Amino acid sequence: MIDRLELTAARHAELEALTADPALARDQNRYRETMRELSRLAPVVEGYREYRKVLSELGEAREIARAEADPELRELAGVEAAGLEERKAALEAKLEELLVPRDPLDDKNTIMEIRAGTGGDEAALFAADLYRMYARYADGRGWKLEVLDAAETGLGGYREIVFSVSGQSVYESLRWESGVHRVQRVPATEAQGRIHTSAVTVAVLPEMEETEVDLKNEDLRIDVMRAGGPGGQSVNTTDSAVRITHIPTGLVVHCQDEKSQIKNKAKAMRILRARLFEHEDQKRQAERAAERKSQVGSGDRSERIRTYNFPQNRVTDHRVDLTLYKLDLVMQGDVGELVEALRAHAREAALRADRA
Repeated sequence: MIDRLELTAARHAELEALTADPALARDQNRYRETMRELSRLAPVVEGYREYRKVLSELGEAREIARAEADPELRELAGVEAAGLEERKAALEAKLEELLVPRDPLDDKNTIMEIRAGTGGDEAALFAADLYRMYARYADGRGWKLEVLDAAETGLGGYREIVFSVSGQSVYESLRWESGVHRVQRVPATEAQGRIHTSAVTVAVLPEMEETEVDLKNEDLRIDVMRAGGPGGQSVNTTDSAVRITHIPTGLVVHCQDEKSQIKNKAKAMRILRARLFEHEDQKRQAERAAERKSQVGSGDRSERIRTYNFPQNRVTDHRVDLTLYKLDLVMQGDVGELVEALRAHAREAALRADRA
C-alpha cells in the first residue's frame, strides 16, 4: 500500500506543477482532465500526509513508553500510543478504500431517460414526478440539467423525457438509478380511491465525447419532419424535428424539443452517442458478469430497483434493503441518503474485488 501511496503523491505533485504551465490553460480539454485528476487524488494525498504524521507520533510515543524512567510518563505514553494505533488502523482502512481504482466513467456527465411503463396515464404522471425529483436533486448539488427531448401527455405527464446532467461526479452518483421504479398510490385519475401499482423505467447513460464514439456519416440516416404535440410557434409549421437512425445497430433517436433543426440534430447526436456506447457495453457485460453480480444490481433497466409507496410515505431500495419513511421529502429531491447508500455498497464491492 505504501508504494501505491508514494506513486499517488508523486503523480499529484506532477499535476500541481503542470497547472503552472501556461500551455495547459490553452487546451481546455486537457486542463479539465488535469483538474479532475487533481481533485480525485487530493483526498488520497491528504490522507497519506496525515498517516505519515501519525506514524511519526506513534514511533515517538512507543519510544517514550519503552525508555522513559518515570512510570507516570510511561503510562501516559502508553495511552497515547494506544490511541494512535487506533487512528493508524482507521487511516489504513480509509486509504485502502481511496486506492481502489475508480471507474473512468464515474466523472462523466450523464444522459438520463425516463419512460412511462405499465400504468398508462398514471405511469406518465409518475415519470414527470421522477424528473422533478432528479431536477431538484441536481439543483441542490449545483449540477446543470438540460432537457434534450420530451413527449408530454395531456395530463401533464411524460411518456418519455430525456435530459442531460452535468457536473462533478454526476455519473458516479446517478448510475445506480437505472432500472424499474415502481409506484404504489391512488392515481389522480382514480375516482374510487383505489391504490394502483405502476412502473417507470429509468436509464442512466454516460455522456460520451465525439472522439470517444466512432459515428460514421455513412452509418447514419437522418430524417427531418415537423414536430408534433403541444408547443408554441413553429410546432407543426417547420421541419425542425430530427430523427437519426444508426443503420448498423438499428438504434433510433428522435428529437424535437428545439425550434431549430440544427439544435435538435446536435441533441440527437449526443443521445445517440450515449446509447451506442451502452449498446457496445452490453456486449462486454458477459466478460464482466462475475464483477457485476458483486455490485449493486446490474443497472439493467428491466430490473425492479425501487418502490415508492405513497400511502405509507415509504420508499424502499430493494438492492441494499434500505427503507425510508420520508417519501414526501424524497420526491422533493432529498435522495442523497439513497444515493450514498448505493455508492457505499458499490465501493465495498469494489474493495472486496480489489483484495481478491
